[in-house]
Amino acid sequence: MAQSITINFVLLLSCLAFAPLCFSSPGGYLYPQFYDHSCPKVEHIVKSVVAKAVAREARMAASLLRLHFHDCFVKGCDASILLDSTSSIISEKNSVPNKNSARGFDVIDEIKAALEKECPYTVSCADILALAARDSTVLTGGLSWEVPLGRKDALGASLSGSNYNIPAPNNTFQTIFTKFKLKGLDLVDLVALSGSHTIGFSRCTSFRQRLYNQTGNGLPDYTLDQSFAAQMKTRCPKSGGDQNLFLLDYVSPLKFDNHYFKNLLAYKGLLSSDQILLTKNADSAELVKKYAANNEEFLEQFAKSMVKMSLISPLTGSKGQIRKSCRKINSY
Repeated sequence: MAQSITINFVLLLSCLAFAPLCFSSPGGYLYPQFYDHSCPKVEHIVKSVVAKAVAREARMAASLLRLHFHDCFVKGCDASILLDSTSSIISEKNSVPNKNSARGFDVIDEIKAALEKECPYTVSCADILALAARDSTVLTGGLSWEVPLGRKDALGASLSGSNYNIPAPNNTFQTIFTKFKLKGLDLVDLVALSGSHTIGFSRCTSFRQRLYNQTGNGLPDYTLDQSFAAQMKTRCPKSGGDQNLFLLDYVSPLKFDNHYFKNLLAYKGLLSSDQILLTKNADSAELVKKYAANNEEFLEQFAKSMVKMSLISPLTGSKGQIRKSCRKINSY
């Protein structure tokens, strides 16, 4: 107990020293300079590995960004998504949102190995995810932001949390909004963070119902541009082709920009969860229009919302651990 109080006091003093770049969350204090003395090259190492990975495969930027999102929405930003299954852990990698979909784990492993060589048992996997998400955004054209650091890694995973807490492509607007609100995020965060779909791919199985049977009456989604739908049907049939990949933003798929929102205005959002931002809520529709009209405003808000999301229930101080391998908890 005394040790915990001492750790928290030291963190508080550090935060005061670095104000206003210190971020308070329900889990504790995080700040961008957390590793300045213990691992000063951390940001350079993460950025270097991410840059090489994205150069090898452009799609990896979206994959790394998505890993951070799918991690934070379960038990908080604690790297629980990275744990493999063991006799006592059921991995979140097997959940409906992640199975045959979540990827980039090998890149996180590569980053972790480089950091363990530079500064062993120092940088958490949770912080690696947050940094990799930022760097992936910047590499594809988004704005940079100061990443609050100092998270610890979870000692377990939550398959049920992954299944039920992560917003799904077929969720209603209210369900998605509720999932965001439960994590302390608001409507602006919902719309801005959805803009991450300006890069990356989605599988046929994630939007098939829009093409053939949106509401169970055998009819397609009327909010989907029908010429666009016809193109999708050529590679996303009523059955089969579940894993066929489609661009989330067909206009500028490799560039982090506001074309995602422009696509929504043209009723060419790929996922139902994208298009309903325009069609199911007047306030979110206004935000879609605002970001479609102003790329800079979108990019600035996206950066702010990413910082806010990264502060969801972090483990700090004496909670959690610094994993040596991001795939398993330490054995000691």
